[in-house]
Amino acid sequence: MGKGDPNKPRGKMSSYAFFVQTCREEHKKKHPDSSVNFAEFSKKCSERWKTMSAKEKSKFEDMAKNDKARYDREMKNYVPPKGDKKGKKKDPNAPKRPPSAFFLFCSEHRPKIKSEHPGLSIGDTAKKLGEMWSEQSAKDKQPYEQKAAKLKEKYEKDIAAYRAKGKSEAGKKGPGRPTGSKKKNEPEDEEEEEEEDDEDEEEEEEDEE
Repeated sequence: MGKGDPNKPRGKMSSYAFFVQTCREEHKKKHPDSSVNFAEFSKKCSERWKTMSAKEKSKFEDMAKNDKARYDREMKNYVPPKGDKKGKKKDPNAPKRPPSAFFLFCSEHRPKIKSEHPGLSIGDTAKKLGEMWSEQSAKDKQPYEQKAAKLKEKYEKDIAAYRAKGKSEAGKKGPGRPTGSKKKNEPEDEEEEEEEDDEDEEEEEEDEE
């Protein structure tokens, strides 16, 4: 992803972000040696912002407008590096990568956890599911592993047929159509099943994109 691209234009700031930045600079001048309690500082900034008049806010709104113009101007001239495009668009017709045994276990047990702990965050839910999975005996895990193995077998057949179809189409259209983006699915399968532990929800979203 473009996270590490030093040439990418800095994101535009809102009027409130400029106000917070100004508050932070004022605080540093007054208390150069004291550290900032971020939660408390944010709360004070928010309260102060609410009590400000439109005239007082206009200074920061102008700064935000200028910054937006700067950002739009820089983005017009910005060329993302090759390979940065996470948007190698996935073919919607490509077979979906199969879920791991752990992922199948999560799908089955997540609704129960949500009903028992409705306020639990996605991260905490994933953590709890991970703990539950590690407590399962090999015998308890077996049905999920068998199902995952069957789904993987089906996926491998489907992806082989899909790639064969892709190659024959590429042959018709000539060498200009790279098949590299499709091949990318292949080596990832094994490792990514291992990595699904805490990322079961995010993976579903990625596959949808």
